Amino acid sequence: MSAGSVPRVPPTASATAGTGENGFPRVVVEREVPGVVADDTRAAIFAEVLTAGPASRTELARRLGLSQSTVTRAVNPLIETGYLREIGARASEGGRPQRILAVARDRHLVLGVKLAPQSVTAVLTDLEATIVSRSRLPVAAGAEPEDVLTLAAQAAAFLLAADHRSADRLLGAGVGLGGHVDSRTGRCVRSGVLGWEDVDVAGPLSAKLGLPVVVNNDANALLVAERWFGAGRDSESLAVVTVGAGIGCGLLIGGGLYAGSGGLAGELGHVPVQPDGPPCSCGNRGCLESVAADPAILRAISEASGVPCASISEALARAATGESAALEAFAVMGEALGRALATLCNLVNPQKIVLTGESLRAYEYFGPACRAAMAAHGFSTAAADCELVAHPADDDVWARGAACLAIREAVQATR
Repeated sequence: MSAGSVPRVPPTASATAGTGENGFPRVVVEREVPGVVADDTRAAIFAEVLTAGPASRTELARRLGLSQSTVTRAVNPLIETGYLREIGARASEGGRPQRILAVARDRHLVLGVKLAPQSVTAVLTDLEATIVSRSRLPVAAGAEPEDVLTLAAQAAAFLLAADHRSADRLLGAGVGLGGHVDSRTGRCVRSGVLGWEDVDVAGPLSAKLGLPVVVNNDANALLVAERWFGAGRDSESLAVVTVGAGIGCGLLIGGGLYAGSGGLAGELGHVPVQPDGPPCSCGNRGCLESVAADPAILRAISEASGVPCASISEALARAATGESAALEAFAVMGEALGRALATLCNLVNPQKIVLTGESLRAYEYFGPACRAAMAAHGFSTAAADCELVAHPADDDVWARGAACLAIREAVQATR
């Protein structure tokens, strides 16, 4: 897809359904050569309305530095082809009421897939990343990457088979996973959480689904979702820090997603915090992830209490009873995480940090220590300048973030 193009969708498409491996439904979307061509101005306008919300033609002209007539000429085809719609009007100073433009959210559907160690989750969303349907399949212990990608295709196939409208409306698929991802090639370079090295993700999935597939680090996927539709919508500098089986971080700097020279920016989980600390999945010792991610919590509780702790849900239950081992483990985790957030504030000075992930269910136990450490170790006003927002994320939220990757790629949004 060329830079600056609005979603390029074929004029016709068809879906072939049947039974695939192991009795799972198999759906391949067969597409013709895209026939909708749009210029850079239309793409910029569509992306602005999608990411910043409904706006009038006058507001779009001001934001994008375009003339009113240029915006009008570009908007009309977007309305005619069903990408934008008018949703009413509001009064203007000394002039006619301004008609407000919004994205026609049902114009297309998008697939989002989250790859995790124990499960694969797929969702079907509209253009504003509202989840229409969902599917989740378990991953067997020791499954090979090829097996996991087959499950991802099967989870997606369930959704496509159930929604017969999707054949001519699908825009593409996005995939999020924890680790180092080369988003240009769609390959997982290395994932300690999944135990993968040099795995082509986009190629096999694109072949199985007959769709364009974009792949990125899952924290970056959540960053895009938070920037467009969540707590970061008003932020030009934002960090999304995820806490769960691992610890990830996505960075928005100067209004744009920052990935670094090799796609490794934001690997907060592998910042060393204890030189002689526990071994980490990356092969080093004492990384933040090795002392503050889920396995570290479970290990700390088990060792301190002498009673094995098998899951974060169990850890939460034990903390709720006042068990000292659980409370101490969460406090230690929170203090380490808070120091890492302070480091992030000192380095990037973001307006906002969104702390999310499955383990945010335990925020009441680790949050106080986290906030205290962040304030104590932030240089000057770096921590005070930063708003900390905390909320949990489940499998659906991760997969929704992946769908945002596909939307972002399709509309060539830069933020």
